[in-house]
Parts: sequence; structure tokens; C-alpha cells
Amino acid sequence: MDQLSAAGRSKMRIANSVFFFVSGFGYSSWASRIPSIKHQLNLNEAQLGLVLLAMPIGLMLTMPLTAKMIKHFSSRRMMMIGAIAFCVVVCLPGFTAYMWQLMLVLFFVGSTRNILGLSMNAQAVGLQKLYDKSIMVTFHGIWSLAGFGGAATGYLMVLFNIAPSYHLLGVGIVLMILSAIFYPTTYDYRPPETPGKSVFSMPDKHLLKFALISFASMACENTLYDWSGVYFEKVVHATKSFAEAGFVVYMVTMTIGRFVGDRVVSAIGIKKVLNYSAILVLAGLLVAVFFPFTLTVYLGYGMVGVGVSCIVPLVFSMAGKSTTMNSSQALAAISTVGYLGFVIVPPFVGFIAQAANLQVAFFVVAGFAAMMIWMVTKIEDEHSAVS
Repeated sequence: MDQLSAAGRSKMRIANSVFFFVSGFGYSSWASRIPSIKHQLNLNEAQLGLVLLAMPIGLMLTMPLTAKMIKHFSSRRMMMIGAIAFCVVVCLPGFTAYMWQLMLVLFFVGSTRNILGLSMNAQAVGLQKLYDKSIMVTFHGIWSLAGFGGAATGYLMVLFNIAPSYHLLGVGIVLMILSAIFYPTTYDYRPPETPGKSVFSMPDKHLLKFALISFASMACENTLYDWSGVYFEKVVHATKSFAEAGFVVYMVTMTIGRFVGDRVVSAIGIKKVLNYSAILVLAGLLVAVFFPFTLTVYLGYGMVGVGVSCIVPLVFSMAGKSTTMNSSQALAAISTVGYLGFVIVPPFVGFIAQAANLQVAFFVVAGFAAMMIWMVTKIEDEHSAVS
């Protein structure tokens, strides 16, 4: 391609990266203040689990609708709509005074984050088709880098006793402005139709194993987003600052894993990366469960961070190469199952913690990592080829 085309692709790639940044920074900003908002509303573990359950409800009610809207209005336009709506609702959790208000806000966090997430990943799959090298993991690396930035900012807000209301309001406004600035250079991508397939479908038999791996990985990933700080307070008996630092450790290691992921995949292949990643997730969770001390839990969080870093991006990349469903349909199908793990499992961690304790809950979550190890063995060699 000529230089102008390369420059155009680069601008579109940067613009799409900004929306990954918006999603990651906004979500981790909220997640970093969960312990503060839990104390603000005097919630116990079961109540927090019930509150967090509002997100999967919002996500699942909008998942089929989002797939249809991407078809009719393009992923580009829906990405902008999702970004603005997501930024608005991110401003609100700190202003809630009652449990039902927080549940209502988190319902819209789930629905708007779904619109943004599915649209920006559809954009990423479209952009991947314009490149000969792998770029999908790097997009998710941007998400993690933003997540680290959001977690670090949250840590500073806690240290300086800044209320979640002012913190999240500022975050939402800045991210909204950033979205508006970069929207004009995003990719106007419409995935081709696949005859005989509806816009929204569940994964077919060829994609089901990848969907289950995505479900398990996202379950482990979001458990640490939502419960890492609470685990430090309840199990390790650490201060808020140490709890926030644990979340930062998790985000840093995930970010590093995603930025080196493409090179590791090129060196050893997708299947080995998925296998080693799942083993790291399992080992990290077990370290946190059986050695509940500050340094060992930091180590466990770091292992989980590296482990989950590449799993979902690689699964999404493989879904985009499906020959039985077009990229948008395959991505929606994988996302449906995967994001169920992301948003449904963490609330049930709260229920298990209330009935037993958080160590038992984290041990149960480790079972999903064990399931990933088993599911990776089901991947055929041709799916693990780097292309």
C-alpha cells in the first residue's frame, strides 16, 4: 500500500485505540472505588454481589440489540454512541445514596459498556484485516494500560481522600471529550453478511470451545477487578492503600502481558500461549487463596494479570477468522458467552463470600482457570497457527 494509505490506517488504528482507552480507564476507575462506595453505602459482601449483578442484566438485555444496531448503523457510529453513554453513567456511582440507586446506575454501566465494547472490538477486527501482522492483542494492551491508569488514579484519589463522586465525575467528562476528538478518524467498517445467519447468533460448534475459554478467562479477570481490593481488606486485613496497590499490581502485569503478547504468540504459537496463560491464572489464584499475606497476594495477582492478558484478545482474533460466521456475528457470539463470565461470576463471588468467605469464593473461581486448561487441549492445531 502507498504511504497515504499507511498513514490513513495508522490514524484509524490510533483512533480505535483511544476508544479502548476510554473503556479501560472508565471501567477501572469505577472498579478502583468499589471498596469506597461499599463503605459509603454500608454494604456487606452479599449486598455488593447483588448490586454487581445489575451489570450482567444490563449487558444481556442490550447484547442482541447492539449486534443489530452495528449492522444497520455501523460499528463506528455505535462505538461513539456507546462511548458517550458509558462516560455519562461512569460519572454517577459516587452520587448514589441508596443500594437501589447504585443498582440502577450499574445496570446502565453494563448496557452502555456492552455497546462500546462490542463496537470497538468489531472495529478492531475490521482493522486487523488491513494488516499483515497481528495487532489485536495490542488493542487490548491499550485497554489494560488505560486500566492501569484508572487504577493508579483511583489509588491517588484514595490517598488524598477525594470522594468517589468528584473523582468519577471528572473521569467521565475527560473521557467524553477524548471520544469526541478522535471519532472523526475512526474506521467506517461494516462486516459482510453471511447467508443463512441471523445478525445475532450463539457460537456454533466450531466456536464453542473459544467461547467457553473466553467465559472462564473473563470470569477470573473481572473477579479481580471487582474483588481484589475487598479481598485485601477482608482476608489479608490490609489498609485501603495496600488494597488499591494490589489492584495496581494486577493491572500493571496485565498491561505488560498484552504489550509483549503479539511477540510471544509469534514465537511459540497461540495454543501454547493459551495453555501457559491458563496455568498462570490457576496458580496465581491458588497462591492468593492459600498464602493470604500482602506480598504473596501481590504475587498471585501478578500471575493472574499476566495469565489473563492475552487469552481474550487471541480468542477474539480467532473468532474474526471464522469461516462459518462473519466477523461481526462471530464476535457477538463469542462476546455473549464471554461477557457472561465477566459480569455474572463476580456477583456470585459475593454470595459465596457471605455464605463462607472470600478465600472459598476465590478457590471456586480458580476452577474456571482449571476449565480453561482443559478446553485449550480441545483446540485443533490449525486454529493455533499464527497468521
